[in-house]
Amino acid sequence: MVDAFSKEQQQTYIPKPSGKFPSILLPIEVKNIQRGKHGSDSGVHDSEGRFVPSQFEEIFSKHARAHPDALTSDELMGMLQARVPKDYGGWLASYTEWKILYVLGKDKDGLLRKETIRAVYDGSLFEKMEKEHSEKKKK
Repeated sequence: MVDAFSKEQQQTYIPKPSGKFPSILLPIEVKNIQRGKHGSDSGVHDSEGRFVPSQFEEIFSKHARAHPDALTSDELMGMLQARVPKDYGGWLASYTEWKILYVLGKDKDGLLRKETIRAVYDGSLFEKMEKEHSEKKKK
């Protein structure tokens, strides 16, 4: 969600191939998703916008210490320290994307689970959150 929203925000301000002005509706143009990459992003999408499973798994093999399938707040902050020098815009984008995801996606134990992060990348996070919210309302 956060990554998609951030990528969409970046795309809104990047000139469109047709030369259109940025839309106030903030459309996500999937064909241009690679334009949302920045130097300090996770690398889970390649330069053409394709999901790279090995890069996704690397997040956990490098940074998940307490739980192999989740990140704690401290582990997330450690991950955000590995960044491209002088990529100030990328640092801000990366920090914002991941911190918002952590706040929205952490579980009751304060863990950002692998399946939650994967849901960001496959586009199912909004649906997952809506379903969980609906189930809580029914109780």
